[in-house]
Amino acid sequence: MLGRAATRIADLLRGKSKPEFTPHVDCGDFVVVVNASKVVLTGRKLDDKMYYRHSGYMGALKKESAKDLLDRRPEEVIREAVRGMLPKTDLGRKMLSKLKIYAGPEHPHDAQKPRVVELQR
Repeated sequence: MLGRAATRIADLLRGKSKPEFTPHVDCGDFVVVVNASKVVLTGRKLDDKMYYRHSGYMGALKKESAKDLLDRRPEEVIREAVRGMLPKTDLGRKMLSKLKIYAGPEHPHDAQKPRVVELQR
């Protein structure tokens, strides 16, 4: 479930579960997401949900369905969901840079000894 995972990830990035949480301070943790290609969208979202991007030039709006983006770059689906849940400021962009997403189970962050956080269904 994309929304439930994105909510948990955004909370970890902001540090909302920590006792020293302050809204204007970056006190969150780095988050490594693996198996992004196994994310599930319910209902008709695979066909109906569209992702837009624009280069800034006239007529350069590109749109892509969630199904196509999930096939091509599954990391971006999770990144966009989490980005929408973070503050829309410099602080939010800094928090988003601490998010590492990988389509498969392998990642190069073993040396940092990451903790496993299970998501509830």
